[in-house]
Amino acid sequence: MSQRVSGYERRPFDEYITPAWVTQCLLSEIRLPQGVVWEPACGVENAIVEQLNAFGYQTFGSDIQFDGDFLTARLPRMARSIVTNPPFNLAVEFIDKACEFMQPVGGMVAMLLRVDFDSAKTRARLFRNNRNFAYKVVLLDRIKWFEGPKNPSFNHAWYVWDFSKEYEFPQIRYYSKDWV
Repeated sequence: MSQRVSGYERRPFDEYITPAWVTQCLLSEIRLPQGVVWEPACGVENAIVEQLNAFGYQTFGSDIQFDGDFLTARLPRMARSIVTNPPFNLAVEFIDKACEFMQPVGGMVAMLLRVDFDSAKTRARLFRNNRNFAYKVVLLDRIKWFEGPKNPSFNHAWYVWDFSKEYEFPQIRYYSKDWV
């Protein structure tokens, strides 16, 4: 089974603005640790950062367009969480780097990805027997990335790794924008 093409051209730097309800769903289900929350792919709109601030988190936003590449960056001081909608083609690299940053500080990583992201054999190490993979928050509504008559074709979920403790079994949670 192949996935259908959206019909839209890819945006430079994969800058797709995350609707407010998407981040609200995550923050309604998960409590991030004390400390700074880093959004390393915030884009010029800072959509996720704005929602994190609205929920009372101290934030730091950066993006390759104006701050440099997350994959070669240093961990900002006091950062204890990384929450982002990573560029699709760099998602595994973003997860690896974020987990590398958060493991020593007992932090948390949340990545917005397609709902079937955890289904690939090549990504099994991120999920199967990974004692820090804690939650999958499945969004029951599809994200509309563009204005226009076309309906979204993909389902998404937040994937969360928590380095403050180990999980024998990760939890799957479901959330709708109607519940925010």
